[in-house]
Amino acid sequence: MPLLIQNRRIERPGSTVDLFARYPHLQENARVFRSKPVVDVDPKCLLYIQQREFAATTPADNSVAVLGSDDATTCHLVLVRHTGSGAACLAHCDGSSTWSEVPLIVKAVTSLSKDPAKEGRLELHLVGGFDDESKMSHKLSLNLLSAFQRQKEDIHLETCCITEMNDVLVDGVHRPGVQGIGVNLKTGEVFPASFPHKGPAEELRSARTFTGGQMADIYDSNKGVVKIGPCKWSPNLDISFWLSQDDDTILKYLSTSPTAEPPHFVQHIKSTIQFLLEHPSSDSIFPGGQPQHYRRTEQGDWEKHFTVR
Repeated sequence: MPLLIQNRRIERPGSTVDLFARYPHLQENARVFRSKPVVDVDPKCLLYIQQREFAATTPADNSVAVLGSDDATTCHLVLVRHTGSGAACLAHCDGSSTWSEVPLIVKAVTSLSKDPAKEGRLELHLVGGFDDESKMSHKLSLNLLSAFQRQKEDIHLETCCITEMNDVLVDGVHRPGVQGIGVNLKTGEVFPASFPHKGPAEELRSARTFTGGQMADIYDSNKGVVKIGPCKWSPNLDISFWLSQDDDTILKYLSTSPTAEPPHFVQHIKSTIQFLLEHPSSDSIFPGGQPQHYRRTEQGDWEKHFTVR
């Protein structure tokens, strides 16, 4: 079934410019969204989603009140929510495998929305990208829209703050206006957000993506458990030389958008590389090939658990 805007099926746009020209209300919605204040989200209620991760849950979840992700430049943050059940899935997509990722996102929500008493519809919120020189944002925007059009479910596009509608000029340099979003599971509100804490297991999860890990579902909402891995990387990674490189070199070669990255990008990359050097074999992190599990404590922190029932 189609992707819908204002309850009408849309044709596949040839460009994002074409999309916004045909549906000017999407432009206005994007401007309103971009003008909202950025919320610093309390880590004690948050499930943070890193690049090439997704997670889904419902308002009944006692461990998570907000799903959130940030640091998106050319990447797009993709939120699908069912208005009846309140089930929501947030993904951080970088274009590595869009066509196979979108069905996973939709299924994550529909599988949590099977109660016939909670009728509703699937709504889509897309945020991310900017007017970058390489046009990576444009390509990802169009691929995501096309992939959602191919799903069998009716999906209603509500927020479309992407590419040129998420672009701002800062000292003559194009940058994304909104780099992070959160969704309040109880109310369904979607808002610009930042996240000082990006755990649990921030460095491990970054290492998984850095070494080529594909999109992963990191959360079991039935158990309230964050699941990381298992994943593998080569023990002979030739990456130590990056630690001695200056910021400009790292930005040039390890970023898709060197002029638009957040201030902590270089330190984040170096911390990830240091983690990989300290753990040359992933087997030591996943004994017996078992994933790492984390549960939320009464104090609100994520704590590692070795057995999950």
